Amino acid sequence: MTDALFETSIKSLPLIHKGKVRDIYAVDERRMLIVATDRLSAFDVVLPTPIPGKGKVLTAVADFWFKKLAHILPNQLTGIAPETVVAPGEHNQVAGRAIVVKQLKALPIEAIVRGYLVGSGWADYQKTGAVCGIKLPAGLKQAEKLPEPLFTPSTKAALGAHDENIDFGQCEKLLGAAIAAQVRAAAIALYQAAADYALTRGIIIADTKFEFGLDEHGALTLIDEVLTPDSSRFWPVAEYQVGGNPPSFDKQYVRDWLTDSGWNKQAPGPELPAEVAAKTAEKYQEALRRLIG
Repeated sequence: MTDALFETSIKSLPLIHKGKVRDIYAVDERRMLIVATDRLSAFDVVLPTPIPGKGKVLTAVADFWFKKLAHILPNQLTGIAPETVVAPGEHNQVAGRAIVVKQLKALPIEAIVRGYLVGSGWADYQKTGAVCGIKLPAGLKQAEKLPEPLFTPSTKAALGAHDENIDFGQCEKLLGAAIAAQVRAAAIALYQAAADYALTRGIIIADTKFEFGLDEHGALTLIDEVLTPDSSRFWPVAEYQVGGNPPSFDKQYVRDWLTDSGWNKQAPGPELPAEVAAKTAEKYQEALRRLIG
């Protein structure tokens, strides 16, 4: 794991936030440096084992989507090379895994869009016939494509806590009716455009999570990570079938291993065996290759 970056140690800029995966530094009053480390979180716990190259894959995939979807919504990118804002001796910590972004007012929700019935949505449907309060037709099967993409927002939990699903009414209370409607429309449009493209590359995007912010003029802006293997469920079209949980190019492989290991899903997380870390790295790389070529 010597080539993995578990955490950054950039001294030339002030650290303002350390997330589950990303370390964020202030460049100036208007811009931030976001570095994607090789940390991996599962069940809202950061695992002690890094996944070599993961941060570079996340950065490359997100950068691709930011540019591809820019016609739908403006995004946080500044176009400034990260190497230009840190000391020369720190270039190795940012090369290929960092972006310089605009400082924006982040909205306090995660905008989840579900195109297929799987994960917590499937569990919810089995119990209630609905997903996050949205009633669905009877008789749907696991991994089945939904009649239309669903917007199912959640709260943003602090590090170590769990996000909570909320209905659209609660979303409106948090954001205001006008912004909530904008967020829902933007999230579904972004998901649909990305899902249509991904199908041409042999990938089904089953679900994903977007985050949004407001600029100084109050304009809705796409922020954080976009359609990465960390924030999305990617399935290979060739192996997809309804009625089970398809194989995926994301961290579901690690989630499954952790569940089978008997871990209680409370911090601290267990060390991953070398072969599990390597297999996970391969899945992230495969997602990058398939999407971008």
